[in-house]
Amino acid sequence: MATANITPSPWPELAFEYLKDTLETVQLWTQIVGKIRLVKTPWINHSWHVTLYVYPRGLTTGNIPYEGGSFQLDMDFVDHQLLITASDGGVQSIALKPRSVADFYKELFEKLGAMDIEAKIYPKPNELDPAIPFAEDEQHKTYDAVQMNLYWQALVRINAVFLRFRSEYTGKCSPVHLFWGAFDLAVTRFSGREAPLYAGGTPNMPIRVMQEAYSHEVSSAGFWGGGEAFPHPAFYSYCYPTPADFGSQVVEPNEAFYSNEMGEYFLLYEVVQRSADPEGTLLKFLRSTYKAAAKTGKWDDKLCCDLTRFER
Repeated sequence: MATANITPSPWPELAFEYLKDTLETVQLWTQIVGKIRLVKTPWINHSWHVTLYVYPRGLTTGNIPYEGGSFQLDMDFVDHQLLITASDGGVQSIALKPRSVADFYKELFEKLGAMDIEAKIYPKPNELDPAIPFAEDEQHKTYDAVQMNLYWQALVRINAVFLRFRSEYTGKCSPVHLFWGAFDLAVTRFSGREAPLYAGGTPNMPIRVMQEAYSHEVSSAGFWGGGEAFPHPAFYSYCYPTPADFGSQVVEPNEAFYSNEMGEYFLLYEVVQRSADPEGTLLKFLRSTYKAAAKTGKWDDKLCCDLTRFER
């Protein structure tokens, strides 16, 4: 398949109005892909076994065990295909193009069947409302290859900064991974202490899953492409439980703000993208919002340290 004619940009400009329809469709595609990983992988705490990861051409499930060995699903946003590879040498591909969720779902399971990979998933989206069954969704069918490649380029840059931020923490910390429920790239730090029973709700998501995810105190940061209620790609940072004075802390850069409605700090992607030092600007946001959580939540200061002495 021919590669789209794209001029690389270190931190590409993202515009929600051009991205939104494609992101809605791709999020649903990633839910199907992620659910396949979910049913074939042993449970890992906080649902870390269901996520996707940024890789040099898009998003990947990483290695998934199955009866015949192992396989992997890669969503390639350079040549715009979903590639299925298996340890027995089997390879199948699916075009990423303007097509409905129902069409994508049908062909993906046909290709898996041809490779003798069986995966019976819950065939409806999670964390979305309405949750149209995948096999019936003819509504979401937009795929703009150029816009999706730009979004992936942004994920590559963001992923690198998140990895640096993760390296500064010696306590329990999640991988940098993409949750397909809300379609956000995230990294989460843990204090090591148990948290109050989570009472919040998420559309079309079992409460027991959310309660296990928030079983221990967390400080979580991530990147999200935006939505109709907040039509801007943005970085976020929150903690659970949320101390009363968390939202009144001074954070960096100056453009960052706290939403009382959401209970989170936000920094618009465009602030980072347009800054003279995007990596440094994003690190300031990540570090200062973590400090706000650690200070107000009385976390152990020794959990966060500079490990650059190990770098070559």
